[in-house]
This record gives sequence, structure tokens and C-alpha cells, in this order.
Amino acid sequence: MVDIWKNTPSMRSSLLCDGQFFHVRCGAHILNLIVQEGLKVIDGALQNIRDSVKYVRSTQGRRVKFAECISQSCLETGKKVCQDVATRWNSTYLMLEGALVFEHAFSHLKLIDCNFLTCPSPEDWVRAKKIAFLLQHFYDISTLFSGVRYPTANLYFYGVWQIQFRLIKPKSSEDVAIRSMAIAMLKKFEKYWKCYSVVLSFAAILDPRYKLHLLEFCYSKLDMDDHVEYVRSIRERFHMLFDEYVTSTSRDDRFTSSTSRGNILVEDIVDNIGDNLDEYDAFESEHFGSQSTKSQLDLYLEENRLDRKKYPDLNVLDYWKAHSHRYPELSLMARDILSIPITTVASESAFSIGGRILNKYRSSLSPENVEAELCTRDWLFGIPLEEDFDDESLIVDFQDYLH
Repeated sequence: MVDIWKNTPSMRSSLLCDGQFFHVRCGAHILNLIVQEGLKVIDGALQNIRDSVKYVRSTQGRRVKFAECISQSCLETGKKVCQDVATRWNSTYLMLEGALVFEHAFSHLKLIDCNFLTCPSPEDWVRAKKIAFLLQHFYDISTLFSGVRYPTANLYFYGVWQIQFRLIKPKSSEDVAIRSMAIAMLKKFEKYWKCYSVVLSFAAILDPRYKLHLLEFCYSKLDMDDHVEYVRSIRERFHMLFDEYVTSTSRDDRFTSSTSRGNILVEDIVDNIGDNLDEYDAFESEHFGSQSTKSQLDLYLEENRLDRKKYPDLNVLDYWKAHSHRYPELSLMARDILSIPITTVASESAFSIGGRILNKYRSSLSPENVEAELCTRDWLFGIPLEEDFDDESLIVDFQDYLH
């Protein structure tokens, strides 16, 4: 659909900058592809932990025995033992996170249960900790991207940069499995995010706490030889998009002005002599330029940044709404860019629920009623959290077996 839109002349004319920034990939989908690539490499390294989790939760007797091992190991935790699902990478992270807490309980079970043959070795546990540490960043950012209270697009750049930065160090790990996993994930990362989505890098610039300084810091930490030049190219494209907004707004203002002039009555002319001065201002701006040589964007970038520690939970949309009188065109651009969804999870979830609303037993609903039910449900509850995949059949809370 994006290609059709961009390649159709009548539609392409409505896109700013010839549609350069029209296509934005789903952040959650790309995160999933990257992690799945890494899990393929280390799947065998997790087998003992996976088999151990399956073993302790398979029968009622084993659950009771494992609960006793937890008690004897003096483990007091709210963590649960979770079995992973092959199609959900975050379940693998939750399995590791839970199993690591019960490391000593698994070791104790090995001593009292001769049938327990898959107890992870000390090397398995060390590797599992490294893998869990690596996956934790993906899990946290994926939860952020797909949260019920949707984040604005200014959070995208720093989240993606954190992933790339965390993958560079394990690439030189002495552990072959960890090194192979990091290399595979980094290769997939570079395929999709070698250049972070430029338009969403713009969103980071529109955060008054960071502006261009965040991009400069992040790229410098990646040891890029041309990071200064790359940030400069992003700034140039940012200016190019802003110029399009200014041009578009001026065009709309001239059209509105000419339309309204055509409807002025003769008796109103005397009362509106002052309007000619407005036309003079537009004429002067168009032919002689503004008295100020600096654009709204230049003024914004040169203005002091807000204190990050003083405004840790700044609502960026509220900021631009409050400053729209100072930066009219720039605030319009900020509104459009910051509202770009980081992920399509929300819309996909809403549409997938449509299959439950309109089924073979309820096949005569009107389109209006289907839309009302689907949208109302989405507005009331939002999209499911990542943890909602947790099924009762996949999770065991061994604290229940201690009483």
C-alpha cells in the first residue's frame, strides 16, 4: 500500500518531501525478528533449563517436591516458574528470569530425585544469566513500545540505540554461544535499523530536553567514524521537512485569504481598511524576506534545553501545544511527527478482536454496530500487555504448595 501511494502521481503530490518519510516500520515486529534470530543460535544452550522447568511442573507430586526444595533453600520470592512458548520470545525471557531465581532449588532437587536428569550445570546457569541480561533490554523496550498507554514517538530513538549499544559488547564475548547470538542479532539489527528511521529521529530532536544533543551523544558512543557528518545530514533533512511545512502553511493561508476577500461586501470595505496592512506584511515577507533571518526551527534549536532531571516525565505533546504561539509551523510539524505510532500492535490487536465480534453465530450485525463494538472495546480496555500471554497452564506459583 505504501509503494502504491508513493508511486501514484496524484497521491504522491500530497506527500511531503516526495514521501521520503512516509514509511515507518513496526518497532515491535522488528524487535521480534531480531530476538528470534538470536534465539535460533542459542536454542540448544537453553535446553536443560527448558526441560527442568517442564519436569518440575509436569505432575502434582513433582510440584510438591520442588516446593519443598524451595522452602529448604530459604527462597522467598514472588517469582513463578514459567514455561516458554516457541512462538513468543518474551516467554523465553520470562522462563529464564524465573528459573534463575530457583537455581539452588533445582540443584537441591537433583540430590533428592534420581529421576531428575536434566538439571542445568553451573556453566548453563552462567550462560542463562548472560542471555537473560541481553534479552531484558529487548523485553523492556518491547513492553514500552506496545504498552496500553502509548508512548509518543520521541522515545523511539533512544530505545533503539540502547539495543544496538547493548549488542556491541557481547559480540566479543569469550562464550561462543553468547558471541554467536550477539553477532546474529546485530546482523539482523543492521538489516532493518542500520539507519534509524529518520523521521523518528526527528521526534527525538523535538523533545526539548534533548534536541540534537541526544543524537550526537548516541552516535558518538557507537564509535562511528562519520557520526558528526551523519548527525549533520539528519539536521539538513529536518530543515528540509520544516521548510515544506512553512511552504504548505503559507499556501493554505493565501488560499484562505483570497477566498475570504472574494466574499467581502462593499459596505464592509471601510471597516476593514486595516486588512490591507496584513496583505502588506505577506507581500514584504514573500518579496523581501522576514526581518529575522532565523527560522522557528533555528530559534528552537538554539534555545536552552529543558533540564532532564527537572522534567523526567515531560509530556512532549503538551509542551508543543503550550508553545504553539511561538512556533506555529514547527508545532504543527511536532504534532504530526510525535503522533506517529511506534508499532502497529494496537491496530492489529483491535482488528484481530473483530473476528470474535463477527462470527458464524453473529453474522448479521450492521457495519455500524460492528465498528461501535470493536472501537468501544478498544477504548475501554486498550491493547493487552505483553504479560497477558501468561496462561494458567504455563505458569506455576510454587508458593501455593508450601502450605
